[in-house]
Amino acid sequence: MKYIIIGLGNFGASLAQRLTKAGNEVIGVDNKMSKVEAQKENITHTVCLDCTDPQAVSYLPLKDTDVVIICIGENEGANIMATALMKRLKVKRLIGRAVSALHEGILEAMGVEEFVHPEDETAERWAKKLNLKGVIDSFEVEGNYSIIEANVPKKYEGKSLLELNLGKNFNVLVLTTIKITEQKNLVGIKRKVRKAQGVATSETILNKGEIIVLYGNVKNIEKLLAED
Repeated sequence: MKYIIIGLGNFGASLAQRLTKAGNEVIGVDNKMSKVEAQKENITHTVCLDCTDPQAVSYLPLKDTDVVIICIGENEGANIMATALMKRLKVKRLIGRAVSALHEGILEAMGVEEFVHPEDETAERWAKKLNLKGVIDSFEVEGNYSIIEANVPKKYEGKSLLELNLGKNFNVLVLTTIKITEQKNLVGIKRKVRKAQGVATSETILNKGEIIVLYGNVKNIEKLLAED
């Protein structure tokens, strides 16, 4: 996977380092040379440029990049401008950083659907989310064991947990499923709202568009989520 991380503060630099260590190609971008120099040995590539400047951004390989993550936190204006520019350039997948509810509402109005909240989330957690296919969120419990939220794989849609027998086949426990609905946010833009469906039982059906919450060894969960 190829990533561009814009903003090499504490969170952005840590995320870029972890994604690089996981074998991804990462370009770390910041407008401060001191931050770029500090990370040049830790990230695949580092670049010093202003991501609010369309001409400067044209030098980035955006068309060949799988995910662009805006990690600017010190300057909301620069964050919004960089985000708007990435939306205009139609990057494949854009993840924004929101520093307040209002800020998140503005980014949602611009069409951003995924957000990092460094005040509440760790770079390690996000690195795991980005590296595992279909994963929406993850919480490390101990060692290699995690609780992971993922999209219901297509091959499991419409089937019950009794039919799938995931515990026996993968040694993974299904804790619950989450249904996604929509409601309007502070600025009147529709946003997705999650609602847990209670403790999963053998009769629980895995429906298209829902989220499945899994507990187990990360390698086993990765096998469960892998495509046929």
